[in-house]
Amino acid sequence: MSTHPTLNDIDRYADGDAGLDEATVWSIEVHLESCADCRARLAGSTTAASRALVAQVAAAVDRTIAAGPAPRSRTFLRTPMRQRWFVAALLPWVAMTAGVLGSAALLTYFLSELPSIVLLLAPLAPLPGVAAAWSRRGDPAWELVVGTPSAGLTMLLRRTTAVLVLVIPLLAVLAAYGASRVNPALMLLPCLAFTAATLLLGSLIGVRRAAVGLMAAWAAAVVAPSLATAELPVLLEPTAIDGWAFVTVVLAALTLLRANSFRRLTSF
Repeated sequence: MSTHPTLNDIDRYADGDAGLDEATVWSIEVHLESCADCRARLAGSTTAASRALVAQVAAAVDRTIAAGPAPRSRTFLRTPMRQRWFVAALLPWVAMTAGVLGSAALLTYFLSELPSIVLLLAPLAPLPGVAAAWSRRGDPAWELVVGTPSAGLTMLLRRTTAVLVLVIPLLAVLAAYGASRVNPALMLLPCLAFTAATLLLGSLIGVRRAAVGLMAAWAAAVVAPSLATAELPVLLEPTAIDGWAFVTVVLAALTLLRANSFRRLTSF
C-alpha cells in the first residue's frame, strides 16, 4: 500500500468508529504493518495496553515469518498487472461463455427458422465473468484484495474490463461472420448495458446476485418468448440501437455515483 490513510481515518480507526466501512478498516490495518509513521500516528491515540498488545502481536508475526519458507520468486502470473486487472478464477467462466456462444452460433446455423440465438444471448455474455470477478467464493485471494486501497469499484471496473476485452471480440466476430449476420452494435450495446446494470444493481444487492437475477429475467422475458414465437423482440431490432446507447450511458453514470457502495461486504 503506497497511499497513506488520512489522519481522520486513523483517528476514527483508533476510536473504533463503526461508521468506517470494512474495506477502509482492512486497508488501514494492512498499511500499518509496513508504515512506521502511521503506526506512530496511531500510537498517539491509543492506550499503553493497546500499544503493548500491538508490539506483542508484531513480534509474534515476525517470528512466524522468519521461521516460514522463503517467498517464491515472482512469475508473470503474479505480477501487479495481472493482480489488478485479472483473476484466474475468471478463465473457466469466460471459457464457458465462449462455449455457449459457439453452441448458439451452431444452432443458429442449423436451425435457420429460429431468430439469432447469439443475438438473444449477447446481453448476458459478460455477466458470468463479471459475477466471478467480484465474488468472495470465486477469488481465492479475496481477503487480501478487499484489504487494499484499490478495493471497491476501481478493482471491479478493472476486472470487468478484462472480461469485456475477452468477450466483446468474440461477439464482434460472430456478428460479422456468424450464420445470421447482424449489426455489431445490436450485440455490443446490450452487452455493455447489461454489464452496467449488473454493476449498478450489484451496489445494492451484491454483484453475483445482480448478475444471476438479470440473466434469469432476460431469459424468461425475452429469450424464451423469442424462441417460442421464432421472432426477435423489438428490443433487438435495429431501431433500438439509440435506446441501448442511452441506457448504457445512464446506467454507467449512476454506477459511478454509487462507487462507495462497493466498499461494503454486501456488494460481494
